[in-house]
Amino acid sequence: MSTADTRRLAIRHVTTYRYEHPVSGGLQQVRLTPKSRAGQTVLRWDTSVTGGRVETQFEDQHANRVHLVSLDEGATEVVVTAEGEVSVEDRKGVIGAQGGFMPLWAFLRPTDRTRRGPGLLALVRELRGMDDQLGQMHALSAAIREAIPYATGTTDVGMTAEEAMEAATGVCQDHAHVFVAAARLLERPARYVSGYLRMDAREEQEATHAWAEAHVDGLGWVGFDVSNGISPDTRYVRVATGLDYDDAAPIRGIRRGRGGAEMEVALRVADAQTQSQTQQ
Repeated sequence: MSTADTRRLAIRHVTTYRYEHPVSGGLQQVRLTPKSRAGQTVLRWDTSVTGGRVETQFEDQHANRVHLVSLDEGATEVVVTAEGEVSVEDRKGVIGAQGGFMPLWAFLRPTDRTRRGPGLLALVRELRGMDDQLGQMHALSAAIREAIPYATGTTDVGMTAEEAMEAATGVCQDHAHVFVAAARLLERPARYVSGYLRMDAREEQEATHAWAEAHVDGLGWVGFDVSNGISPDTRYVRVATGLDYDDAAPIRGIRRGRGGAEMEVALRVADAQTQSQTQQ
């Protein structure tokens, strides 16, 4: 593998929760540790918490690394910091064989977020006759991008794939859900991916990225970023996978206490060499 085909990325991801009143307790599942798998090696990584503590770590059914975090009683602010470096190879989006604990047939199951509807059925109608599985998935990605132009502020985190089809606009999460739902209608196992993207224009970001993967005979899992119209390359770091967003969300949990809460995200994804030079 030539150096042109590899990239070393430095990531710092800080999520801050501020509560209107002190909490009496709570639990969070944190999926912010990248996967070391074919084409991706985690060189170093650390997840830390202030205002709470890591009770345990485990791998879930999708082989995602999960930190179970409890919130300190009386906390008014909780900060989750994940940072490290990851080496990524350009494999043209090909991940390979299934590596989690789930059988492939499980990735054909619809979820509440990916259930079929008239919009999804219409989307896949002209793609059903294609024999080339890889070409079919690329055609699906292009069809979704045309049907649902990328636009921020037009959808919310709870939107389903069919609702995104009806809205005819969305963000990366919506694109991923529509791809997963449509691929399953085409009898291709598919899954949602959350992770990081090294943007060309800037290092500071406001949120993580999302894309999808489909299982293609002879290749295994292959990634498709509908929002950018490409398969993931060395700019992409895979963190968590699942049947939909609910399985792969960076942080999910509950808290006990009254009043509202605010969340703030500070994310930086940079080339590791640039990161080192900045700190000198």
